[in-house]
Amino acid sequence: MAVVEVDALGGVCLNRGCIPSKALIASAVQYQKMKNATAYGINLAAPPVYDWNAMMVRKNKIVNGLVGGISHLFKSHGVDHYSGYGRLTSKTEVTVFGEDGSETKLQADNIILATGSRSLAIPTFPFDGSRILNSDHLLEATNLPESLLIIGAGVIGCEWAFMVSMLDVKVTMVEMLDHALPMEDTDTSKLIERELKKLKVKLHTSVKVEAVTSGPQGVTAKLSGDKTVEANQVLVSVGRAYNTEDLGLEVVGVKLNKDGSIPTTKEMRTNIRNIFAIGDVRGEILLAYTATHDGTVAVDNALGAKEKIDYNGVPSVIFTHPEVGSVGLTEKAASEKHDIAIGKFPLRALGKAHAENEIAGEVKVIGDKKSDQLLGVHVVGLHAAEIIHTAALAVRSKMKVSQLGSMVFGHPVISEAIMEAAHDLHGMSVHLAKKK
Repeated sequence: MAVVEVDALGGVCLNRGCIPSKALIASAVQYQKMKNATAYGINLAAPPVYDWNAMMVRKNKIVNGLVGGISHLFKSHGVDHYSGYGRLTSKTEVTVFGEDGSETKLQADNIILATGSRSLAIPTFPFDGSRILNSDHLLEATNLPESLLIIGAGVIGCEWAFMVSMLDVKVTMVEMLDHALPMEDTDTSKLIERELKKLKVKLHTSVKVEAVTSGPQGVTAKLSGDKTVEANQVLVSVGRAYNTEDLGLEVVGVKLNKDGSIPTTKEMRTNIRNIFAIGDVRGEILLAYTATHDGTVAVDNALGAKEKIDYNGVPSVIFTHPEVGSVGLTEKAASEKHDIAIGKFPLRALGKAHAENEIAGEVKVIGDKKSDQLLGVHVVGLHAAEIIHTAALAVRSKMKVSQLGSMVFGHPVISEAIMEAAHDLHGMSVHLAKKK
């Protein structure tokens, strides 16, 4: 088995996505907690001061250690790593072009394309790395600006908004749709918008950025409705482009979707049976953990199995502050197909949330009123990205809401809120005031 990679091992997630951003978010959260240390009964001798360069050093150390770990795993499992750019030169051949000008031809019965995605370049906001940035640029920034305009209040935009605003950057966000995190449940979006407001983030929704030009602070953005926003820099976080150019796909006849992604069957096969595609490049779900699932299915089928992808019960996790976790249907989507019932439990009613001084958020459970089928769970709050997996297992196992509520949870823990929300759906939560 061989892997061809032109960049550092680990792809976007490890080098320019999940891991480096979460390392920086952890530093920002720690700084925020230290600023509020008196709430924990701790008086600091002096106000805390963060060191962005030291945070970057820590981030790079974490990333480099994990990249080295992949290299070690390759060796232990007998995987050959070819450093260079890979291009299909036949249905069973990949040519690796090395930085030194060398060419190595690899023969294979099966080929898996896992080339991922990149920040979408928009002609209206051309990236220059100094004034107009994508998330890759920010991950390598030598310093933070005093003010930042974020175009797009999706997952990446919101994670960066919370991170840098906790580090005292003045943030303005512009979102074309009605809410921040527009793909999440509406109640989740409203809760996150409330927390952004607490951090003094200015959010403009249902608004479009029409142009970005040089301005007194660095940039001036013209918004629809004749509004303008001044900032030092702009972060553009409004989509991804698929890495399918110059791979030799046209040589072997691999078909593409109109957006440049690669369509596959549920077995991960492209229209060329022995060529598979996995992860972001498929354009279906752009998540590292679904890409891992795609990869296991592709490898199994390349070895003769008959496996199919199964995204039932796949959670969404968003590392805002507080975090967001969701699985299954939103209230809007569920109500279009079901007569629904809803249970909610606020984190401020949990002892553990008060002990941690993190009482923002709630758990929302959606069920079918007649069958009691669990349809969706939405969590905003401390450890939401962790506790959502209990709900994900329940959705994947097709549990009823009453079955989820009958689970015995430890105490005091944040995940108790899932049980309480399930009880609330049936009007049985003993830790909420009785509804009139």
